[in-house]
Amino acid sequence: MLDVRRMQVLRAVVSSGSVTAAAAHLGYTPSAVSQQIGVLEKEAGIALLERFGRGVRPTAAGRLLTEHAAVIGRQVAEAETALADLRAGRTGQISMRYFATAGADLVAPALARFRVEHPGVRVVLTIADGTPDEDADLTLVVRPRNGATAASGDGLRLVHLLDDPYRAVLPKGHPLAARRTAVDLAELAAEPWVGSERPGPCLDAVMDACAAAGFTPDIAVECEEYATAQGFVAAGLGVSLVPLTGLGSRHPNVVVRKVRGPEPVRAIHAAVRESSLSLPAVRGLVTALQEV
Repeated sequence: MLDVRRMQVLRAVVSSGSVTAAAAHLGYTPSAVSQQIGVLEKEAGIALLERFGRGVRPTAAGRLLTEHAAVIGRQVAEAETALADLRAGRTGQISMRYFATAGADLVAPALARFRVEHPGVRVVLTIADGTPDEDADLTLVVRPRNGATAASGDGLRLVHLLDDPYRAVLPKGHPLAARRTAVDLAELAAEPWVGSERPGPCLDAVMDACAAAGFTPDIAVECEEYATAQGFVAAGLGVSLVPLTGLGSRHPNVVVRKVRGPEPVRAIHAAVRESSLSLPAVRGLVTALQEV
């Protein structure tokens, strides 16, 4: 196999027209340059240089390798520049997974802020279910409010972004809807419930809070989408708990109230691949999410 570094030595000799001049340019001794050319000729299996006057000139094989050495040299320089831009956060691509309710209020403004600082970095957004994705640079996930650690294992690091409290969603005309203060969670114990969460950490936050209030909710309607859950509540089929970020669009026939005793809360984190944290662009995106 041809040695790329020796090809660059050949290129220097051909460009300068002599071994001595090439040695001075490269910072080698003339004997070292001659040795490198000799080894390259053995690798090529053909003569690459011939004497010409007081210097040397390339043979047909020497010209061929010199042309390829020039191309390789440009490609290496381009690779070094691209790598420097990536290290500095000027270019590159970040893959990010997010769940729907985090999109409008968290992801969109964070991405707008990020692009001001890193206009050359492309962020590929994919909607997901809120579980860590090891193939993504960053995934928005939900964890228990007080149960997350900085390192989640599997090469991921958790960065806390915000606590997202749940609100009681009541049909208009419900006795508790007229109250302006927070609703005690235990006051909803005897009500039929419209479930708004699929099994997972979000539902766990609701069920744990209900258990702390001394009851298990009676799920009369199962639903895994917040807007649809509001529709069931508006129709008088039950009450529900919906996180604040899921209440961007409110049904006109429901009333939303704070909850206490205890207040259910889901904690939203960025699960960042450890290897990606070395990239300034990824750190910049995490910072933008934290600031938002």
